[in-house]
Amino acid sequence: MKNYQGKVAVITGAGSGFGLEVARIAARRGMKLVLVDVQDDALQKAAAEFAGHELLVRRVDVAKAESMEALAAAVQERFGAPHFVFNNAGVGSGGLIWENSLADWEWVLGVNLMGVVHGVRLFTPMMLAAAEADPAWEGHIVNTASMAGMLNPPNMGVYNVSKHAVVSLSETLYQDLSLVSDQLHCSVLCPYFVPTGISQSHRNRPGEFAAGKPSKSQLISQASIDKAVTSGKVSAADVAAMVFEAMDQQRFYIFSHPQALAGVQTRLEDVMQLRNPTDPFKDKPEIGASLKAALRQR
Repeated sequence: MKNYQGKVAVITGAGSGFGLEVARIAARRGMKLVLVDVQDDALQKAAAEFAGHELLVRRVDVAKAESMEALAAAVQERFGAPHFVFNNAGVGSGGLIWENSLADWEWVLGVNLMGVVHGVRLFTPMMLAAAEADPAWEGHIVNTASMAGMLNPPNMGVYNVSKHAVVSLSETLYQDLSLVSDQLHCSVLCPYFVPTGISQSHRNRPGEFAAGKPSKSQLISQASIDKAVTSGKVSAADVAAMVFEAMDQQRFYIFSHPQALAGVQTRLEDVMQLRNPTDPFKDKPEIGASLKAALRQR
């Protein structure tokens, strides 16, 4: 996309983090904003910030099909087809993979994966119809995954699974769109450790998926992720700028920390050489030893 003035942006997870920063850039570029979040106070605070812009504000749990369908209908009625859809809402979860409860799986996959699924299945047909009706129309979909969707860090399996699925969905979407249109493009965002609210996403965990008493591995994971996220040097605003740069250039992969791609290369070499997965702590063995000691301590 080259021209954003007067275009429509749908942003999930818009109350904080990447969503809020993307909304700020979209507003500066003159876009109409559809702000979506499950946390009402954060959503209303964001909406107040954009007073004066054309806005549609909706509290939505992206995991719920009916709520997303109602959102899509409201967007169509108010603005018509969106030009930019940022399927960004996400939650975090950790711990040894066999210790995650069914509620953990349902909550994380519901938000991280099905939220993206709903955004793609509902908004893509609207956008393609707009493209077919107007040869000058252009649009872009960005799905938020994670470097955990390119790697498989230990002690955070549910999250890894959800983000690998988003990468696969997005790569397939890219290929599928190329078959039917030159006017609608997509990207996948794979951030590493960036200071956002995702490490505290349990604040919005629905009662129907209430967490039980955390296991030792879950407590260890929470502490390590908190530390890594809060010490990140790349900001959410930096990542939002990368999103728009990728749309400007019609670039598919968006990596906040390109240096982390060395781990992706190692993983792919493991696959190509039919060797067992490489120790993720081979370059920092003291971290691996500390984690093993903590988990094996009686």
